[in-house]
Amino acid sequence: MILTEETFVPEGALPVDALKRHLRLGTGFDEDDVQDAVLASFLRASLAAIEARTGKALIARRFLLTLPAWSDPCAQALPLAPVSEVISVTRIDRFGAATELALTALRLELDAHRPRLVARSGLPALGEGGRAELRLVAGYAESFGDLPADLAQAVLLLAAHYYEYRDETALGQGCMPFGVTALLQRYRQVRMGFAS
Repeated sequence: MILTEETFVPEGALPVDALKRHLRLGTGFDEDDVQDAVLASFLRASLAAIEARTGKALIARRFLLTLPAWSDPCAQALPLAPVSEVISVTRIDRFGAATELALTALRLELDAHRPRLVARSGLPALGEGGRAELRLVAGYAESFGDLPADLAQAVLLLAAHYYEYRDETALGQGCMPFGVTALLQRYRQVRMGFAS
């Protein structure tokens, strides 16, 4: 399974001014925007880290999901949430011939953690060497200001952490500040395993 962003979070959607206020950066100088590019990079990094930690897309955008096989003959779980739209589903055989599947035969089953694409009469066989390409739109909001308050706060806290400790190299792998972890807790998918 390969998940690729087809569109990216636009510069205008990044809350650079909100991060400046959060960091209490000084104002009134001739070059108030001198740090904007750096702050935008920390915001992008915090968005990416939070999306990876939760399996959720924060700002709405298009994704391409490429699958070598269906996980279930009747339904395919999608690796991120929330999915608002399935744009297209294409079956590609091993020779590269593409067949667009009718979306009327498919249904998007919404779920907070693991949405699924369900086929009314089963998903078509992909065949050896074949694949499926699903284009979809996922994300909580079109702009940062429309995100749930706890996710928006987590993004700002993590971006501020990255900014404040930008020269630090001794932090442990996967280190995330406690406040950010606490804010993300309800968005994390609970996985349960059973040993036989």
